Amino acid sequence: MDYQLDLNWPEFIEKYWQKRPVLLKRGFTHFIDPLSPDELAGLAMENEVDSRLVSHDSGNWQVRHGPFTDYDHLGDHNWSLLVQAVNHWHAPSAALMQPFRGLPDWRTDDLMVSFSVPGGGVGPHLDQYDVFIIQGAGRRRWRVGDKVPMQQHCPHPDLLQVAPFDAIIDEETEAGDILYIPPGFPHEGFSLESSLNYSVGFRAPSGRELLSSFADYVLANELGGQRYSDPQVATRRDPSQILPAELDGIRQMMLDLVNQPAHFGPWFGEFISQSRHELDIAPPEPPYQPDEVYDLLSQGEPLRRLGGLRVVTLGDAVYVNGESFTSAHPQALHALANKLTLRGEDFAGALDDPSFLAQLAALINSGYWYLDDEA
Repeated sequence: MDYQLDLNWPEFIEKYWQKRPVLLKRGFTHFIDPLSPDELAGLAMENEVDSRLVSHDSGNWQVRHGPFTDYDHLGDHNWSLLVQAVNHWHAPSAALMQPFRGLPDWRTDDLMVSFSVPGGGVGPHLDQYDVFIIQGAGRRRWRVGDKVPMQQHCPHPDLLQVAPFDAIIDEETEAGDILYIPPGFPHEGFSLESSLNYSVGFRAPSGRELLSSFADYVLANELGGQRYSDPQVATRRDPSQILPAELDGIRQMMLDLVNQPAHFGPWFGEFISQSRHELDIAPPEPPYQPDEVYDLLSQGEPLRRLGGLRVVTLGDAVYVNGESFTSAHPQALHALANKLTLRGEDFAGALDDPSFLAQLAALINSGYWYLDDEA
């Protein structure tokens, strides 16, 4: 399915992105669900898939985590099944991510899909990331409040909610409607009838994540071996005292590690190109030989990217799931990074270079791209 998003990106970014929520009525016209509730329930039975069931009864909230073996115990009201990273496991659903490439790939996270019966929802809450919530089959009522300090509480250890709030958006959504919510705006949705929702979430790493990852990079690459020195150490009346200039020197040592473009860029490329969820990697058996890849692409067979694979460019390098790749054929790497489906002509002659062809075959044999003989 080729989903066409009716959105002027520059105008949207100017007016709404990380500024205020908005309901985009019929953002997708003639919207067709890429999967059924039964297919979603089947995914939630898989060990590798992150899923949960959220239900409530008279103010008592329950959360169960998958994988699930059956759903026979569920009633007709007040529960939701939520499945993360569906774009990793279901190719038709992955197509829903493509219209949002008006925003940078490195900021995109995953597609969460939920199925809710009447009354189903996760309660009033707020997120610390941007999200576009697409209404599929059925109807849902959404309330969104203003960004003000909110008291949070846990009605269940796995569920963080906020206190009741006054709504600045209070609307029913139907198939194809899209609700955009920036970070920090409280919101609550509950189904008026059995319905599907698709949430395109965006990645917003915290300072804690960045520091932890960079520290791991420093250790793995044996950086930061320089030790603190003070050849003109100052005497002081109180030997227990740390002088401001000494604290500045320690801080500068740490900043000097970050302020190395030769390391900071590669670290970030590796960090941000790694998926937070499992990938449906299935390396081909037997592995492809480079000449087989050449023949198949030359014959017009399409090369498709694995759903959920994170590919970003930084300088002359392309980063794929935490690995860095460079080539004497930057146009070919650019095509790999920017096109989800490629043909032989997209590589602009690079396939004639044995070194590039071997590199491409290695990526295919890793399960990151696959040749689609059914196209």
